[in-house]
Amino acid sequence: VMGHIGLNPQRVLALGGFKMVGKTEEQKKKLVEDAKALRDAGVFAIVIEFVPASVAKEVTQSVDVPTICIGAGPHCDGQILVLHDVVGLSERTPSFAKRYANVAEEILSAVRQYVQEVRARAFPAKEHYRDV
Repeated sequence: VMGHIGLNPQRVLALGGFKMVGKTEEQKKKLVEDAKALRDAGVFAIVIEFVPASVAKEVTQSVDVPTICIGAGPHCDGQILVLHDVVGLSERTPSFAKRYANVAEEILSAVRQYVQEVRARAFPAKEHYRDV
């Protein structure tokens, strides 16, 4: 099992958006405690999502399992981003993610061309089907 602390995406709507976790001393303490509890429960690694970099560093130093950052700075043992954010499939990319491409634009363009060709009866053309 891999643990996960900080921002939990399934709670984004309840939180009112992608909001950083761990900005207060109380939240920071809770994150460190949660990481230790996960370690004690036997996780093989912990994802630390959207917390201040200094908090991710403290968590990483407080446990002896690998930590993986997503929007939590450079002080973890590894980094991860959601593929949809990396390639631009997400409608809105979180502030902590980096978009390396805009695949959504390419997909939309291809779908529009497909619809246009179907409506114009240009697709399917003879090379796209067989008649027995």
